[in-house]
Amino acid sequence: MKITVIGGTGLIGSQLVSRLREAGHEVTPSSLSTGVDLLTGTGLDQALEGADTVVNVTNSPTFDEASPDFFRTTMGHLLTAGERAGVRHQVILSIVGVDQVPQLDYYRAKTLQEDLLRNGPAAYSIVRATQFFEFMDAVMSWTADDRTVRLPSTRIQPISTVDVVDALADIATDAPLNGTLDVAGPDVFALDELGRLTLSTRQDHRTVFTDEQAGMFAAVDGDVLIAGPDARLAPTHYKDWLSTPRQPA
Repeated sequence: MKITVIGGTGLIGSQLVSRLREAGHEVTPSSLSTGVDLLTGTGLDQALEGADTVVNVTNSPTFDEASPDFFRTTMGHLLTAGERAGVRHQVILSIVGVDQVPQLDYYRAKTLQEDLLRNGPAAYSIVRATQFFEFMDAVMSWTADDRTVRLPSTRIQPISTVDVVDALADIATDAPLNGTLDVAGPDVFALDELGRLTLSTRQDHRTVFTDEQAGMFAAVDGDVLIAGPDARLAPTHYKDWLSTPRQPA
């Protein structure tokens, strides 16, 4: 199968390209560094030539009110170019519960991206993932100083990017869902407790304070970021991942 990965040099995309190639597929990684600009459409026709499936794992450069325009423009270019190229299956990576948090600009933007795909010309699949293990440092950094980290008690169900890539690879090489698949980690945590676990394991002596107004996830109500009963649960536990040495990026 010939597959184009848009955003194929990023955190998820680079792993997905490797995973698909190991499985014997012909894969084209596409990004700004390879001459493909989704905002202008430059290079898309060449990148999609002969592709059976396109997997779009690009991300908006900002999480603010500019993000809806990014996804509106880039999805328009990708769907139009895909139709010209005869692409049979369009796949995007989204977020569990994304349509339940309209107070966040970025989540509204991702919901728009999903809607554009559903109403587009091609068969499609939407893979919604929970928050990545690898983003925990960034989440803590938003409200941290040298001695403290402030986090809300928002419940999340984090997942390793390796497990997200496995799900994307399976969906990309199968028949289109024309629907949505949730993928999530095996364990649910309160975000403040996850911060304490992370710092303790690393022997980082900063104190985590529970602050329901701290950071982006303070805007999330209830359990909307928790996967539903039909979700695909990944095998990797956060505690095991956190304790496993990894090579620097």
